Amino acid sequence: MSKFRLPDETGIFLVLLVVLGVLSILSPSFGTVHNGLTLLLNGAVIAFLALGQTFVLLTGGIDLSTGANVAMTGVLAAVLMRDGLPWLLASLLAVGAGLVLGVINGLVIHYVKVPPFIVTFSTQGVATAVPLIITGANSISVRQAGFSWIGQGRVAGVPLPVIMLLIAAVAAGWFLTRTRLGVHVYASGGNKAAARLAGVDIRVVTILAYAVSGACGGIAGLIATSRLMVGFPATGLGNELFFSIAAAVVGGVSLFGGTGTVAGAMIGAVLIASVSNGMNVLNVSSYWQSLVIGLIILLGVSFDTYRRGLSGRSLLGALTANSRQEREKEPTAV
Repeated sequence: MSKFRLPDETGIFLVLLVVLGVLSILSPSFGTVHNGLTLLLNGAVIAFLALGQTFVLLTGGIDLSTGANVAMTGVLAAVLMRDGLPWLLASLLAVGAGLVLGVINGLVIHYVKVPPFIVTFSTQGVATAVPLIITGANSISVRQAGFSWIGQGRVAGVPLPVIMLLIAAVAAGWFLTRTRLGVHVYASGGNKAAARLAGVDIRVVTILAYAVSGACGGIAGLIATSRLMVGFPATGLGNELFFSIAAAVVGGVSLFGGTGTVAGAMIGAVLIASVSNGMNVLNVSSYWQSLVIGLIILLGVSFDTYRRGLSGRSLLGALTANSRQEREKEPTAV
């Protein structure tokens, strides 16, 4: 009879429930349906970035260009609409630009062998500069009313960005767990050398992961710009990158690669959004928000490191035991 095993996301989900309960007690307005929908809507941008970041982290990399990607794609969409393109086409081209940024990251990382931190830090600078250059550091108002549907539309009372996120998360979770290429993403992050020997195409996996991150950044840029109906060059350059990494790590996605789930990252995103929203409702200074989220990241990474240390010792013990058993089976020389 097989033993029942709780999902890996159970722990972080219980933490989320405790945080929601505490914040609801401290502020009755926090627990309202209206505030809940606002929380999810505000967290949609972070969650999309965390979704893309999950793919990258699973390969053992990191994407520092996601926040700048939000600014670049949002301004690009606004500029294209200003120049006469229909909002739907402008939106698709903007997301495509985000995807191209991700592909460039993946190509340089794989072929030039530059560490992901350096590559994405460099493209972060490029993506930050592009909207400033094409707008002269000025905001661009969006006049096409249809564009507002992306960030402000509702279906059966639920904000459209939340529905878009749910669809994307389910599709990503299915891809990572039910397809051969998804399994290869985990394998390449667990041990690239072993994965390569097993026939995994590391090139495809790397480019795919950063392309997904770039596309998610582009979608986040559309949502942020659509909500404001203004292409602002500084959109996404605040705590978005910081929060997206925190959401994935707190949700159980390992910074060392090969471990984590989309479900965990999404729960982590809701947790980060809840903490941020709750502190706003309680009129806590924004400076304290960065401190709290920073501590959350530190605790998450520390726990992950400790967990991997235990796994490593368990593996070492098993290998040692097997080696000892093999020696005992060998015939003794006469």
